[in-house]
Amino acid sequence: MFTNRARILVVGMFIILMAFAIRYQVYQLAAVALMFVGLLIWGYFKQGTIVLAAKAFHNKEYAKAEDLLQQVYKPEMLSKNRRGFYEFIYGGVCLQKQDFDEAEKHYELAALFPLRNANDHVAALVLVANINVRKGNYDKAKAYLQLTDKHKDTISAKMKDVILKVRQEIQKH
Repeated sequence: MFTNRARILVVGMFIILMAFAIRYQVYQLAAVALMFVGLLIWGYFKQGTIVLAAKAFHNKEYAKAEDLLQQVYKPEMLSKNRRGFYEFIYGGVCLQKQDFDEAEKHYELAALFPLRNANDHVAALVLVANINVRKGNYDKAKAYLQLTDKHKDTISAKMKDVILKVRQEIQKH
């Protein structure tokens, strides 16, 4: 749960600690410092800045959330759980910017990865369907809504209502 700048600062402090520990022959402390450096580097690639971006997105600070998401070096290297969350949040940022093509791409990717619960997974599918309704691509929207059917017993009533509204919009056309 570090920004990249904070992560570099903490890694630098552990490297200095490791140098002092080696200088004074406290090898156990040097090994622990090295372990923490490794853990921070692993976290950089597998965890990224997703948690901070999620907090910013939740607080409607979309520019900050986008900046934090852009700090992720290679999203494909994130752990599966983080990757789905990354794509879901990035899709929301793109939706706020009204970049519907990019939002659709991110939500489609989010639906391929595990999310927190069935509601989040269905929300990603419904958002892709809704974007396609806006574009006039009703067949693709219908296909994505059909994917939500396997979760109909585990989603909230509010999500079922949203699905119903999108289906009604598709039926109008």
